[in-house]
Amino acid sequence: MSLIGRESTDQELADSVSEADFVFHLAGVNRPDDPGEFEKGNSELTERLCSLLAQRCRADGVKVPLVLASSVQAVLDNPYGVSKRRAENAVFAYGQEAAAPVHVFRLPNVFGKWSQPDYNSVVATFCHNIAQDLPIRVNDPSAGLTLVYVDDLVRRFIQLLDGAESNPDASGFEQVQPQYATTVGELAETIRAFRDSRETLVTERVGRGLTRALHSTYLSFLRPEQFSYQVPQHGDERGMFVEMLKTPDCGQFSFFTAHPGITRGGHYHHSKTEKFLVVKGLARFCFRHMQTGEEYEKITRGEQAEIVETVPGWTHDITNIGDGELVCMLWANEIFDRDDPDTYACPL
Repeated sequence: MSLIGRESTDQELADSVSEADFVFHLAGVNRPDDPGEFEKGNSELTERLCSLLAQRCRADGVKVPLVLASSVQAVLDNPYGVSKRRAENAVFAYGQEAAAPVHVFRLPNVFGKWSQPDYNSVVATFCHNIAQDLPIRVNDPSAGLTLVYVDDLVRRFIQLLDGAESNPDASGFEQVQPQYATTVGELAETIRAFRDSRETLVTERVGRGLTRALHSTYLSFLRPEQFSYQVPQHGDERGMFVEMLKTPDCGQFSFFTAHPGITRGGHYHHSKTEKFLVVKGLARFCFRHMQTGEEYEKITRGEQAEIVETVPGWTHDITNIGDGELVCMLWANEIFDRDDPDTYACPL
C-alpha cells in the first residue's frame, strides 16, 4: 500500500499508480490562503491522477477502481465548489474511458474521532470546546445539518475495496448510509448533555444511531487527565453506597458494601424491581410475601456470578454472612425518586 501526501513528488505519484490495485483519493484543499490553491489541490491533482490511471489502462489494460471523496459543496459556484466539480468530472471521464469502476462520494459533514476543531466540522469544534469548557457559538439553532459518521464511511470504503456493488443515486454519486439529519441547536444540546452526565450521572441513549456516534466523538476530545471522574459515595456504620450510572428510562446502576453481620434492605416495593450481583463475599437474601407470609432464603457468593432479583410485593433484605467485606452490584429498573420512592420499610 502506498500513501501519497502533500510532500510527495509527481514521480512518487506515478510510481504508486503503476502498482495500485485500488485507489482512494481523499486528498484536497478546503481552506487555503490563496483561492488559486483550490484548482491545484483539487482539480489539477485529480486530473493528473486520472490521466496516469488512464495511461496505465491503455498500456496494460488494467482498470484500477477509483474512489473520490468529494463534497456536497460541489454544487456551489464558488472557487471551492467549481474545483470539486472539475475533480468529479475527471473521475467520471476516467471511468468512462477505461471502463473502470469509479465511486464519487458527495459527502456532507463527516465527523468522528481524530478530527480537528475549527477545521473539519462543527461537530469537532463543539466536542472540543464543550469538553474543555470553552464557549461555542450558535448563530441559528434551527439551521439544519446532515452528518455522516466516519466509521460508516470507512466501512463503505472497505466494502467497495472488497468488491461490493456500487450504490449510486440518480445523479451517479455513491451513497453512504446512514446519514443523520439534525440541527445546530440539537447538536449543541446533545454534546452538552454528554458533559453534564458526569454531574447528573444520567447518560444519554448512547447505544445506537447518531447519539452513539456523537458520544464516541465527544469522548475522543477528552484529555488523558479527563479520562476519570469521581462520583458521590455515601457511607455509614453499615458500609458504603455508590450510584454509578443513571438512564432516562432504563433505571440505574450502583453498588454497595456491607461489613460482616450487617443487614441491608428490610423493605418492599409495589412496582420497582432490582437485580443484585454479589461480586465479593458471602450473602444471604431473605424474602417474605406481603400477603401470604411465604418466606424464601437464598445464599450466594462472589464466585458464583448469580443474579438475585427482588420481586414486587415481597419484602427483602441482604445480610453479609461472611468473614470479610460484602460487595454487591445493583441495578434498579427506575431512577430513585425521593418524592415517590416506592420503598416501604418492613423488616423480616
